[in-house]
Amino acid sequence: MATVDMDPEVARGLFEEGATVVLLGVPEGTELGIDYKSWQVGPRFRGVKMIPPGLHFLHYCSSNAPDRGGETGPRTGLFLTLKPREILLAHWDPKEEDLDFSATQNEDEVGRVRAVLRDLDPFLGPYPYEVMRKWVSLTDRVNQELATRLQPLSGRVCAFSDVIPELQLTHTKDRDEQNLPRNDTECQSMREGLDRLPRMKPREGTELRFSPIPRQTYPPGATPAQITQCSLDLSYALDSLLEKHHQQQPLNVLGELQFAFVCFLIGNVYEGFEHWKRLLALLCRSEEAMRQRRDLYLGLIAVLYHQLGEIPPDFFVDIVSQDNFLTSTLQDFFQFACGPGVDGTLRKRAEKFKAHLTKKFCWDFEVDPDDCDPVVVELPDGVTLD
Repeated sequence: MATVDMDPEVARGLFEEGATVVLLGVPEGTELGIDYKSWQVGPRFRGVKMIPPGLHFLHYCSSNAPDRGGETGPRTGLFLTLKPREILLAHWDPKEEDLDFSATQNEDEVGRVRAVLRDLDPFLGPYPYEVMRKWVSLTDRVNQELATRLQPLSGRVCAFSDVIPELQLTHTKDRDEQNLPRNDTECQSMREGLDRLPRMKPREGTELRFSPIPRQTYPPGATPAQITQCSLDLSYALDSLLEKHHQQQPLNVLGELQFAFVCFLIGNVYEGFEHWKRLLALLCRSEEAMRQRRDLYLGLIAVLYHQLGEIPPDFFVDIVSQDNFLTSTLQDFFQFACGPGVDGTLRKRAEKFKAHLTKKFCWDFEVDPDDCDPVVVELPDGVTLD
């Protein structure tokens, strides 16, 4: 780990008051990081010191030795909420290729580590304070309770899902009992071959627990006119999500947006990006909510300001259609945020944000939206148009 130039007095204070994560037995060459920085582990590495209290994301990738190809495995991470002077202790499990934090529950073992902490100091890398401001800007809405609720029950955020077959079909007769195609005959088409592949599902306890985006965007008993209106203004769906998953703290939905973004940006979890897109689209296309939830949307602008500085602007362009998901989504947001009945401070902040994005990324938000395109909505069972 690289050294950090720091005033000796400041360093001493941080060493005394900062948290320490002691990681024993991590193989040399492992890629390991905390928050927005990562390193290749050397032979003397024993952990990270001087960590500021609060939420952090510890992540690592196991790797083969150079003589065995040197390949790096998928990234695994976990969110930690650290207290001043707290010590976490973990041992590397070579069989699972993972960190085992069970020793942290052993007060005697942690006490022994605390007693020799100064002797361990030369083997502990300092927290990368040069990226702390950026980390805080990306996670200031994520608290310990929210992170615990959203992360997998296993406590591990994994870049590649741990999946298992939905049905255990060990023998040909098992497929026959389920009326599925047999595997002992030749496929007649690509589609048939794909259909024969087992359907997979995440192993229980390994999936991220994001708030589901409502599929139904209109209230029960809605008229066709109301269904059409709710397909254009997603405020009902947003209110439903907030009521069900963030009732006590509606602004926690911004923390969920940040959590999903960090899981993708640092944890390499594509599911995080997909949820971030869906949740952002829901927020940006809720016109009535912008009139009613001023603080939520002022916070959204601040969250997006920091997030969009971390990804190249062409990242959001669809390879096939060349459409930019983000510009079309934000175009709706700016249109609604500058509409009638919106708080003046929110309108001004949205206009400044729009100017900032236009200047920085050369995105054009003035293209006429497809207002004249027909909107296809699904009517509930039993509802017909006269």
